[in-house]
Amino acid sequence: MSEERLLKVLLAPHISEKSASLSEKNKQFVFRVLRDATKPEIKNAVEKMFNVQVSGVTVVNVRGGTRRMPRYQGPRSGWKKAYVRLAPGQDIDFTGMQPAKG
Repeated sequence: MSEERLLKVLLAPHISEKSASLSEKNKQFVFRVLRDATKPEIKNAVEKMFNVQVSGVTVVNVRGGTRRMPRYQGPRSGWKKAYVRLAPGQDIDFTGMQPAKG
């Protein structure tokens, strides 16, 4: 896997109540990832970007819903999210990160 590909695999951290409670209790972090990303790619990307040890990765394909407009309905595209479990003693701190531009 190229370094360029690893940097593109993780799109953004997924912030929700569930992901916040998972990060506090189980040291599990949730990321939006590319639709064609594999578990080994996600693991390598997190380890390289955040300098942590990953103990497991679970992937979920989120189905796109329906977008409703006043006169018509249209599809909303699906996406993929990854639950990344860290090894004991590891942690990721998102407080000092800058939002991506582009």
